[in-house]
Amino acid sequence: MGPDDPERRPGLRITWNPRPPVPLRLGNPSRRINIGLMGMAVVLSLFAGRLVQLQGLDSKVFEARAERLRVQEETLTARRGSITDVNGHELALTVEARAISADPTKVLPAKRDQVAGSLAALLGVDKGVIAAKLAQPKTRYTLLAGNVPTATAAKVLDLKIDGLAATPHYERLYPGGNLAGGVIGYVGDEGHGLVGFEQVYDKLLAGQDGKQTVETGGTGQRIPMTRSTKQEPVAGRGLRLTIDRDIQWAAQTAIAKQVQATGARSGSVIVMDVRTGQVVAMANAPEVDLNDWERTPSLGNRAVSEVFEPGSTNKVITAAAALEAGAVRPETVFEVADKYRCADRVLSDAHPHPPENLTFTGIIAESSNVGTIMAADRVGDQPLYNMLRAFGFGAKTGAGLYGEEAGLLPKRETWSGSQRCTIAFGQGVSVTALQMASVYQTIANGGVRVTPQIVAGTVDQHRRFVPAKPARQTRVITARTAKDITRMLEAAVSAEGSTGSLAAIKGYRVAGKTGTAMRYDESCRGYCGYTATFVGFTPADAPRLVALAVLQAPENGHFGGEIAAPVFKDVMTFALKSRKIPPTGTTAPSVRMSTDG
Repeated sequence: MGPDDPERRPGLRITWNPRPPVPLRLGNPSRRINIGLMGMAVVLSLFAGRLVQLQGLDSKVFEARAERLRVQEETLTARRGSITDVNGHELALTVEARAISADPTKVLPAKRDQVAGSLAALLGVDKGVIAAKLAQPKTRYTLLAGNVPTATAAKVLDLKIDGLAATPHYERLYPGGNLAGGVIGYVGDEGHGLVGFEQVYDKLLAGQDGKQTVETGGTGQRIPMTRSTKQEPVAGRGLRLTIDRDIQWAAQTAIAKQVQATGARSGSVIVMDVRTGQVVAMANAPEVDLNDWERTPSLGNRAVSEVFEPGSTNKVITAAAALEAGAVRPETVFEVADKYRCADRVLSDAHPHPPENLTFTGIIAESSNVGTIMAADRVGDQPLYNMLRAFGFGAKTGAGLYGEEAGLLPKRETWSGSQRCTIAFGQGVSVTALQMASVYQTIANGGVRVTPQIVAGTVDQHRRFVPAKPARQTRVITARTAKDITRMLEAAVSAEGSTGSLAAIKGYRVAGKTGTAMRYDESCRGYCGYTATFVGFTPADAPRLVALAVLQAPENGHFGGEIAAPVFKDVMTFALKSRKIPPTGTTAPSVRMSTDG
């Protein structure tokens, strides 16, 4: 502080006069009210505008959205039609079942083990699996078991466990397991047929699903007294096959046993009605288990999907061509050596032998390759080709089976010098088992081919049977030619025949032919292994049934007369008894097979 600072001046006194307080002025109440009213008016106008938008401008949009949330559309699954055998025995049927599900959030952790144990005992599911599914707190749905019988589902619901539900649906069952598995096929998880007749006739069997709409609340429960619409489902039609369940079983048993005994890769058996062309049995080994098809490898219906060279069973077509052309008669004699030069190849009979004087009947009965070629030389390539086509080679049979192949018949213009000879005795062409069975049905039926038929008809919702149209009939050879060939085939099975004696059935006249052919296999990119076949019919003088047995790549034996003929005998014997077909009581006429001795 300086000398002039008032605090340092003695006797100087300062007086402070404060300003008077400014009086507080209150706001204008009317202004505040007006401002508040204006604010409220703005807010109310916003609400009003939104209300106008909701109730007026966007009402239809929100109404539709609310309806979508409230109205639920449900699919009403149609019951799938059954597949039965010719006598109405069910081979595939649909039954009601339940899917058991749970809401894990409603099962208390303390009771989880007890609940899992109770459910496991009824559902036949491992307790640990159920416990793991119930220990999922982040989901409100878990499937515990599907395809549960309705009676079992009722017992599950009787446990009164919170969160459990039983949803109705249909389950496809196959009572026979693997019976006719390749023919019937199976239904996938989506409810549609995947292979076999389940796939071919899927639309007919499936019917038409219905639908219904209901209104539900936020919890998913239906709102009472609300509107609903319902379109009833249309059940699928049933399919009746010509298959006979009992004969089918016998055929499958016989071929499965022989496949195992011979170590064969596979085998097939076909039984047909000679007069109608109806397939009585179509068996394959191994066969798919229809009730466990996902775990059983399916090789399909090999009776129509697997092609092979027919071998000597094809010689009847060469015989038919020669007889129809008038080039030979059954008693025509050929001097047959055991070898024959054809273009650049030397072809041999199955066994070496000195030159023989064989009748044409003897050539077919003893299955001479050389003799068959000599007869074909008298016919010519074009007539032989035409006869192969007439018997159905190179085309599907018309049976309408899933996966059917047409086989292979090279165009005549492409035949090589040696191929014209090999085709005569069944090598260089490929067929299916059904095609070859159809050839012998034609001969047994007096030369009239009946298109193979395996669908007998359909059954509607009222169990009324609607038969299929009669199969097409086509004359291929004359009745006289068919009779001549039948006598040759009967000689092949007789005691004098050298190939088919193991197919003979006591008390019956049997006509048939063996076949043993080299088998083309992709695994070795050439011929490796054999195809063994026997096909025939009985009674020979009044044919009723034709049967074929074929084994692919057998390891223990490979001649058709040794391993396929016994299968034919077993199956045909059972079929004759099952169909109550008696012997004719006649005796086979004697035939001349050779002029030697």
